Amino acid sequence: MSDKIKLIVGLGNPGPEYENTRHNAGAIFLAELAKQSLTTLKPEKKFHGLYGKAIIHGQDVHLLYPSTFMNRSGQAVQAVCQFYKIQPEEILVAHDELDIPEGTLKLKKGGGHGGQNGLRDIIEKLGGNKNFSRLRLGIGHPGHASKVTGHVLGRLGKKESEQLENTIDEVIRYLPEILSGNWQKAMNHLHSFSAN
Repeated sequence: MSDKIKLIVGLGNPGPEYENTRHNAGAIFLAELAKQSLTTLKPEKKFHGLYGKAIIHGQDVHLLYPSTFMNRSGQAVQAVCQFYKIQPEEILVAHDELDIPEGTLKLKKGGGHGGQNGLRDIIEKLGGNKNFSRLRLGIGHPGHASKVTGHVLGRLGKKESEQLENTIDEVIRYLPEILSGNWQKAMNHLHSFSAN
């Protein structure tokens, strides 16, 4: 089984009112990755999203930003996987993570959705398969369950934006390891990284 990543998905909600919100951390990551790899993400109807093919460190990688709402993200992922014959193990999904402080991140292989609606839908559309990898970008927890929705859909402040940018740059620096399956090296470094 190949450990190589062939598809990178950035989760977010479409539309200007959601731009630069914490919930769109994954989409912000994907946009920056596309920019740094000189890849244009174009609307692709059959993939229900913005799609581009990048060459990153000599490897072909599909980039996808589902243009459905977050809770329908699986539709786009399923369409690309079926079209290009990509296995769940070859997918990396970038998303916001409440349980991790701002300016930090975690890489994870497999696991449940942890209440993240985008992940929940992807798992469902992949037939219950949870074996894809996740790039969990910390947005911090507001401290109380009643504040979660407002926090997640709130806009990133100046400091948070800078923290996220620095975190994303660090991930992109270690993408060769992530893409080639050298997870331990990437995790050893990235899990101790903090943009704070």
